[in-house]
Amino acid sequence: MDQEALERARAAWTFRGQQRPAFAHVPGAGQESVWDYPRPPLYVRDARLIEIHAGNRCLARSDVSIRVLETGSPPSVYLPFDAFDASMLRPSPRRTLCEWKGEAHYWHVQGSDGLIRDALWSYPDAEGDAAVIAGWLAAYPARLRCVVAGETVRPQAGGYYGGWITAEIVGPFKGEPGTRHW
Repeated sequence: MDQEALERARAAWTFRGQQRPAFAHVPGAGQESVWDYPRPPLYVRDARLIEIHAGNRCLARSDVSIRVLETGSPPSVYLPFDAFDASMLRPSPRRTLCEWKGEAHYWHVQGSDGLIRDALWSYPDAEGDAAVIAGWLAAYPARLRCVVAGETVRPQAGGYYGGWITAEIVGPFKGEPGTRHW
């Protein structure tokens, strides 16, 4: 993406976390509103135990992760590559582009029930603030069972985004019906 197209993509966002919109849910004690998250995203280390399962096989387990907090989306959670069972990973030819993180590369996962296509992604060449996740992997909770400190994650709606919804996160969330304008 050329610099001009990148700037247009960045400027297109209506909400940037400076003020919670009227339609946003108000967080309760111990909760976070995705409408308080900034754009560009914030990268936050988390020491809670993360587990990712493909069928009945454990794909990853780590108490080292980075939560990516971006306006309107539940956090995406990235784990270091070495937290994953590499024997279960298969490179995918799929690529997408994020205006903040760069080019995403995808991974298929060989689970106990067969191949799970494009179940993980990474930004191998992430730069700027996103450099902290360069080479780390994130998982789609709609395709894999993801667990944060014993709580099973609910997937973000819409299929494209890979946010992790736990009891501490309130929305509404980008990807749900009627949210295209966000």
